[in-house]
This record gives sequence, structure tokens and C-alpha cells, in this order.
Amino acid sequence: MAKRKTYDDSAAEQDSEEVSSLDESSSEDEYDEIRQEFEFFDPQTPWDFEGFKRLLRQLFDADATSFHLGAIADLILAQPLLGSTIKTEGNESDPHAFMTILNLIEHEGKPVIKELTNYISHRAGTNPQLAPLQPLLRSGSGKKVGLILTERWVNIATELIPPMYRMLLEEISWAVAEREPYTFSHYLIMSKTYLAIPSLLNEETNRPKKKMKPKATKGIDEGHTMYYFHPEDEVLERHATLFGGFDYVEPSAAGESDSKSTFHDFGIKQRGHLILIEAAKFEAAVKEMEAEFATQSSIAAATIDES
Repeated sequence: MAKRKTYDDSAAEQDSEEVSSLDESSSEDEYDEIRQEFEFFDPQTPWDFEGFKRLLRQLFDADATSFHLGAIADLILAQPLLGSTIKTEGNESDPHAFMTILNLIEHEGKPVIKELTNYISHRAGTNPQLAPLQPLLRSGSGKKVGLILTERWVNIATELIPPMYRMLLEEISWAVAEREPYTFSHYLIMSKTYLAIPSLLNEETNRPKKKMKPKATKGIDEGHTMYYFHPEDEVLERHATLFGGFDYVEPSAAGESDSKSTFHDFGIKQRGHLILIEAAKFEAAVKEMEAEFATQSSIAAATIDES
């Protein structure tokens, strides 16, 4: 049984500055022509492997070379009834987004899970806010941690993400009812943020600065303004036991932050981000996420297709 839901992004407010600029320069008819339908599917082995690798590379950013991404993709595809993809051109097209959960205890003997667990533990050790994660991840801790991996292309509106979390919760409950090993004590979400840092370009030129600032300040990290790549993370953090950021192991080259910036006064420093939520609180977090983003868009239709 493959899930299939369709979403019309024309109602979304969030798809953002590009849409706003189009509205200013184009007629309503021209805007209608860029409407796009999104569909939800189960992970599919024949079509999703390469797409998963690309999205995993984007999620892990500078540290993607630390992992065997193909092995992670294989592990995701080995559990097709858990998690979702979002596509725009049918089931056989590339995924624009994915979400899955990996049982770190059940798969602890697999080399790629050892890589992931060791990486998370070492990165957590660099931030006092994340340090309590380390004993939870040790073998024999008695805790059952489910690692949620999710990433998407920039054209995927945040309003599409709460349904993915809702479906994941439902699929976990169905798996548990079938006595499969998906009873968790905690959920750990791997994500990423970026910091607005002083631009090196401003130090190299005497030209007057154009005063521009990033929108929607979210917080402070390392003394810099922090922003979320995944806005739903801010909701999850309200229910979290702990959360925090970390620097990637692979350092960025000097000036690379400026190459990723669209602001004259700021460079962009990307960082990894972890959010730990107790299983008993996860349902409430998803409900709040659904409520927060529900007013910004609507699901146009939902159907279930048999595959």
C-alpha cells in the first residue's frame, strides 16, 4: 500500500521572495502558470536511491564525505513502509524531499550506523548543550533512540513537512502493532542551521556597505544570529529535552561563507543541528507543528493508491 497525497502550493504564503517578486512583475494569470502539485510516496527502491544520496549529501553538508551515503540510502529503502518522499512528476521521478527513521539500537552492528552514532556522539561532545546525548547513544544505555533524517529541496514549502511527521508517527504505531522494533524512548532529529557572520568582503573593500539584514531572526549561536534551514525545527525545540548546534568536522575554506551569502553585510556559516525529544512528547510536538503551519496552506487532496 503506497501513500499518495497531493498538494497545491499556490496557497502557500511561504514560497517566498521569488513569489513576491513575481506578483509584483507578473499578472495573476502568469502566477497561475507556476503552480505545482506535490505528491507523497513511500520510499521506492527502483527510483529513490540516487535522489536519497543527493539529499543526504545536502543534509550532512561539509561532512557528507564522512559517510557511506549509499549504505544509508540502502538502509532507508530496506524499510519502505516507514517514511515518505515528496515528488512532483509521479512515483518514478526523483524525490524532492524525504523523511525516515533509523533504529540506532536495532542496527548498531551495521558499519554505517556505527559511523553515524560515533559522529553524532563526537559532535555532541563539542557543545555542552548536546553533551548529555553521549551516554544515551552508548551501547547498553537502555535507551532506544530513533534517528530521524529529513531533507528537501528549496522549492519544498514548510507546510508540506507536518504531514510527513504525522505519517511517520502513524507508520511507527503500525509497525509496533506488528511487533516490529520501532518502540523508541527518544527521537533524535538531525538538521542544520546557518549563522550570519561578518563578511570578509567588507574587510577587503572600502566601498560603502549596502545595509541589508537577513529576515526572521531565530536565535543566537556562538554569539551570532542563527537561522533555521528547516523552520519546523523551532517548533520541535519547544518540546525538546535538548538541542544545539555544532561545527562540521571538515572546515570551510576562507571566504566560502561569502559565496553562500545573498547579503552584503553578512557571510553564511552552515552548522549541524541536533534536537532530542522524548517519545512521550513527540505527538504534542507534531500537533503544534500542524497547527502552526496549517493556516499558511492547504492540502488539496489526499488519496491512497494500492501499489
